[in-house]
Amino acid sequence: MPVKQPIPGVQNLIAIGSGKGGVGKTTVSVNLAIALAQLGHKVGLMDADVYGPNVPLMTGLRATPHAINERIQPLEKYGVKLMSMGFLNPGDKPLVWRGPMLHSVIQQFLRGVDWGELDYLLIDLPPGTGDVQLSLIQSAPLTGAVVVTTPSDVSLEDARKAVNMFEQVRVPILGIVENMSYLLCPHCSERIDVFSHGGGRRTAQNMNVHFLAEVPLAPDIRIGGDSGKPVATREKDDPQAASFFKMAEDLIARAAEESKAASGPSITIED
Repeated sequence: MPVKQPIPGVQNLIAIGSGKGGVGKTTVSVNLAIALAQLGHKVGLMDADVYGPNVPLMTGLRATPHAINERIQPLEKYGVKLMSMGFLNPGDKPLVWRGPMLHSVIQQFLRGVDWGELDYLLIDLPPGTGDVQLSLIQSAPLTGAVVVTTPSDVSLEDARKAVNMFEQVRVPILGIVENMSYLLCPHCSERIDVFSHGGGRRTAQNMNVHFLAEVPLAPDIRIGGDSGKPVATREKDDPQAASFFKMAEDLIARAAEESKAASGPSITIED
């Protein structure tokens, strides 16, 4: 097996995946990236969902990257460096590509983009366990993966497949995120479990992986994504943003643990 080459300048390469679509994976990716940047880290977000790139909409950025010395320069918004097929193929024109072309664009985004020095490069994967996931896993050493789910049994069934896929290829699971975890009634503040509740935490416990966070089903989070002003741009103690900042802080700790484990034990020689 060929040796995986790290991305120059990138300290932590983190994949964000889900077993199925519609669970808010890109919402989590965008807000998590912004929260990490708000906490003072150098962050990049690579949109690897080539067929359905939503990062441009959710960041409110509609521009075309340029190249310097044949290196694509990422765009930047909210302190996060960004690359997405949506910047290169804007509008509603679909891409009809087979596996080899997907592999090529993932390689281009990983190594042909001038990411510079980054503490974290997050990769927003397409749903499922297909070509893009395998191309990424085979190309570069990942610090770990985050799996996004909702509390519903249908979503959790597919999330377990995603966890098993990452574990099968020896990518550490940094944690499970339960998105749309609950709704607080805007009129009476009563908690409503629209999609059930607690399934993400139970799944994490049953699979012996870390549980990162619960993200509520909140209109402000949806509005933030649709308007290009994600809630993580708010203050850390804002009720709508708090779950993303907690997730970011927990992820920092988990990534540090995995990086330390991957580097092996240290030996100190005293005189």
